[in-house]
Amino acid sequence: MAAVLERSFLEVCGFERETVLRVREVPVNLGLSPLPGGLKFPDSAGAFHYEESGKLLSVTSNRFIHWSTSGDSVTLVEQSLDTNLLNSAVRLQFPGCIVLPGGVAIQETLSSVVILVATNQSVHRLLLPHPQRMYRSELVTEVHMQSIFTDVGKLSLCDPSHSAALPSPIGQTGSPSAAAAWLSHSGHAHYALASPHGGVMVVSLPPHGAQGGLSMVELKLTSMLTRLSGWMPSAMRGEQSGELVLCLAVRELEQDTFIFTLSQDHKLRMWSFTDQTCLLEADMLDYMPACKGVRGVAGLGHRLRLTFCPSTGLCLAVYLNAPSSGQFTVLQLVATDNQKYSLEHISSLFTTQETLVDFALTPTDVWAVWLDESNTTVVKYINFEHNSAAQWNQVFVQPPPEEEVQIVDLDPRETYLEVLFSPLRFTASAIIKALQIFRRGSERITDYSWDNLKKEVTVAVETELRSSVTEFEVSQEEYRLLQVEFWSKFYGCCLQYQEALSLPLGLTVNTHTHMACLLRKGFVSFLLPCFAVDHLYLSYDEYLFSEEETPIAEDPDTSRDVLTLVRALRLVTDAVSMEMAYELEKSLEHLQSPERAAENALESMLTNDTEGVIEDIQNMLQDVRNPLGAMTVLIREMDLETEEGIEGAGGTGQSLGLRISLSQLYGSSSAVSLVCQAVCHMTMTRALICRDLLILMKLYLRFGDNVLRLLEDEGLPELVIQLSSLAITEANDDTHCQAALWTRIFKHHLDLRHNSEAYEALTQNPDASMQQDCLRQLVVVLCERSQIRDLIQFPYVNLHDEVVSIIESRARGLDLLAHNYYDLLYAFHINRHNYRKAGTVMYEFGMRLGREVRTRHGLQKQVNCYLTALTCLRLIRPEYAWIVQPASGQVYERPGASPKRNSDGEFSSEPVRRQVDILELKDLEKEYTLCRSRLTLAQHHEPSAAIAGSASAVEMVALLVQTGLFDSALRLCQTFSLSLTPVFEGLTFKCIKLQFGGEECNEAWSWLAANELSTVVNTKESSATDEAWRLLTSYLDRYPVANGRHHHCVIKKLMTHGVPLPDWLVKSYKALDMPSLLRLFLNFDLLDSAADLVLEYIEALLGRGHLNFGSQIQNPLSASSAPVWLPYTAIDQLLKILNETPTHRTLHDRVGDKLEEYHGLVEQATKRKLATR
Repeated sequence: MAAVLERSFLEVCGFERETVLRVREVPVNLGLSPLPGGLKFPDSAGAFHYEESGKLLSVTSNRFIHWSTSGDSVTLVEQSLDTNLLNSAVRLQFPGCIVLPGGVAIQETLSSVVILVATNQSVHRLLLPHPQRMYRSELVTEVHMQSIFTDVGKLSLCDPSHSAALPSPIGQTGSPSAAAAWLSHSGHAHYALASPHGGVMVVSLPPHGAQGGLSMVELKLTSMLTRLSGWMPSAMRGEQSGELVLCLAVRELEQDTFIFTLSQDHKLRMWSFTDQTCLLEADMLDYMPACKGVRGVAGLGHRLRLTFCPSTGLCLAVYLNAPSSGQFTVLQLVATDNQKYSLEHISSLFTTQETLVDFALTPTDVWAVWLDESNTTVVKYINFEHNSAAQWNQVFVQPPPEEEVQIVDLDPRETYLEVLFSPLRFTASAIIKALQIFRRGSERITDYSWDNLKKEVTVAVETELRSSVTEFEVSQEEYRLLQVEFWSKFYGCCLQYQEALSLPLGLTVNTHTHMACLLRKGFVSFLLPCFAVDHLYLSYDEYLFSEEETPIAEDPDTSRDVLTLVRALRLVTDAVSMEMAYELEKSLEHLQSPERAAENALESMLTNDTEGVIEDIQNMLQDVRNPLGAMTVLIREMDLETEEGIEGAGGTGQSLGLRISLSQLYGSSSAVSLVCQAVCHMTMTRALICRDLLILMKLYLRFGDNVLRLLEDEGLPELVIQLSSLAITEANDDTHCQAALWTRIFKHHLDLRHNSEAYEALTQNPDASMQQDCLRQLVVVLCERSQIRDLIQFPYVNLHDEVVSIIESRARGLDLLAHNYYDLLYAFHINRHNYRKAGTVMYEFGMRLGREVRTRHGLQKQVNCYLTALTCLRLIRPEYAWIVQPASGQVYERPGASPKRNSDGEFSSEPVRRQVDILELKDLEKEYTLCRSRLTLAQHHEPSAAIAGSASAVEMVALLVQTGLFDSALRLCQTFSLSLTPVFEGLTFKCIKLQFGGEECNEAWSWLAANELSTVVNTKESSATDEAWRLLTSYLDRYPVANGRHHHCVIKKLMTHGVPLPDWLVKSYKALDMPSLLRLFLNFDLLDSAADLVLEYIEALLGRGHLNFGSQIQNPLSASSAPVWLPYTAIDQLLKILNETPTHRTLHDRVGDKLEEYHGLVEQATKRKLATR
């Protein structure tokens, strides 16, 4: 587990990236007019922490209120890390007034939270319900809770019970310069105001709900007690301005209230509010060693803070601001006999920072925030009791975003969007304000999600860009420059607003939970303790302590090695340029080997090293006694995993309330954002450490690589193998060094054709990435040498999947006909009796051949592949005879390939999901039959191979019929359960063409020979036409169907082309379906044939020739025979047509007479049958 140091802290911004705080405006207008002179005070901030903020089961757990002042307004925000607070922000505005420095105070009672505000013309008191009164349940299970500010708008804040204006004479003497406020035990609200001419005026409001008005008391050295009904100008009493109070602080102790003031005369005074007397006065310059240039000058910028601890009592910290430096003096208030007090000096702390913004005092530490000359935030803290070196501890503040964006090879839009919306850089508020300025406030943004803001920003910048282009055509380079110009302009706006929002205003430390926060203008940052590795990596050299004080390792030598290693790492950090860092990051994004990326970075560093940095690093590394041990310790310290937890958490021994509270700990959205940003920051730091450590390790490997490289240059591979083997025994614990040496041994054994030794070397390689590289090289080289037997007979213990993946990758990535990797993979699986895998390989080979090699040769190989796959599956038990086929249209992804982008150029966020189909043996047989028919077509007509390769079964039937390969077409139809009608129609058409001389005999004999006939006679007595008709006859006999559907399509085809029907065909069809034949005759106006068919059919019904109609007439008409059926509709249609045609009247009469004869016999048979019943 990584060790946590209490020595340094890390700033983690607490803003939520996709939300903007909604602040309600609440005016408090007492009708006051601004005082003349345009008085202004700098913005300030502070915080209040609930008494039970550190109590786990409390409703105020991890809950606090922070505020900021600006001019006439106070913005108050209640925040919780455990639950989401609703209506948690409010801005109080006091028109005509200015909020005084220190004029905001918050205190809690059992039932209320009291907010006190003092301005230069008024005082205010807000009584809000305490959270414990709002939620009385012992178990707080809500995810969202109402803030105490929810109903603040319902209060009548201008009522005398809440607000009061200071007396008018104040305008004659100027405005108070500072304030402090507190709530007494009796409920009075007191406001201590620094008089503009010295002294303190204490204004008091009676308890809420009590009778009475505003009362005032002035505390002055020249007039210890002056009770006034109004404010008498101090200047009229001839008092000196040296007593002008710069800062006030108040503390209630026992039965009295002490008011501490720090004045321009550098003196600290303590007043008793009960006795209204000055109990203590101390010249703070007495604690300042070099004060010659300060004593005669009025003090400006002095600060005062108090803290109380039951064990140490009341402590004070005074900051004295000198022209070139500053000093913190920590004092302890000591009570003596007879109500006398004195100050005991504890510590003096010196600093050279420029401008102090704020500082906080705890019972043990002083925390301070400054702005340096470059307007950069600086935060430090120091333990004033146990710090003999008087050295401030570091707080690593969040650096501002880069002023310029480096555009390397990406599109400017992508580059700027990536920087703007990357973690730890810009708040949503800064981006929205810049967007509103850029769009000139045309629209209001309501959706603060990151994706929507990206879209809004892109549209705004691109719209502005397009509106600036006046020329009709712009070159690509000009457009790129315009993109950079406008995106840089928007980025500059974001920088300005982010800088304004990041301005530090205050600092707060919760004495109950030790949580430290930096109060910035636009958000709150949390200061978290640093892990040891972060402390070492981020600290400056002067802050790195000796190995005895660094608890990163118990052994002093190891600690010393770690510190030296960290210093070397920081030199590497300085040597890595922005371009190198970018290339490293992109290499890892494209899934390249980290070792190779580090090697390339080291090469670049060596090439560009003009200041001897590499030599300095090497000299520093020589002082490391055990490099591997130091690196191991450093890597272990980067591990964030821990096996520790809350003892018994979640167990049966804990109460339900505790378990529920634990489940809600840090459950708010702000806490989630805080944790995410903390993890992001730590991850980025660890990524940089790993990057620099890897480069450093590569540099180490070059203290041994140079010798071996020299031997390689001299052409001595055997000696290289020998020395590398010796070096491995010396590097027992250095895994990376061993991996490099085994890789070198493998390479030279392979070059020497020592295949077994090369295989043994790669199996010993401890690095999986290097081992896989060696394995890939072994496969490629042995395949190129045609040493397939060695390749497939190696055991590949624990490497089976890897070698299969390598061969698959080669097979899928190279030309199919130029390399035999599929055959190699097939042999590999057959050698291991994995027939299903072997079948899968052959099927994939055949599938790709059909898609990529559409020639006769390719089809022949595809048929062989499918036949081999069928053979493999037939060797498996039927329940396992199946393979998985990737869905059509999918592209194989090779290992190590760069990530794919979508149509917008973005990386795909979701992994590619492959749809798979399961192919059983019958499916594979279908594929084989289809492929075999394609090959048959290509063999008969080679130009057809190009189109046959992608033809479906239906399309192939048409192609085969067109070419005359009717046997193949029929087999294909039966395999895929297709209709045989296209085959019969095609063969009929062939017969028609031959009969009328539309096709040459030689060509006809060619396709006739390709189909199976019982005998094929090529003599004068048997022509090609006869053989074609004979082939058609055989098909009709071989493939019978109900109702003679095939006969129907043949006859219809013949009638369509006006070909007389062969007698055998008519005879055959009328025995199957006489009504259909009759309808065909009628459809094609063959009236004679239709009449003859009807007459013949009636005769058959009457007992003459009924066998000619097959099963349609079981027995002739008789009383005992079954009922018979006539197609009366067709016969009626025939009679009508015959009657309308003069030339067919005789035929009409014959059919009519025969029909009457039939009807007469039917009547007689019916009567006989009725008579027998």
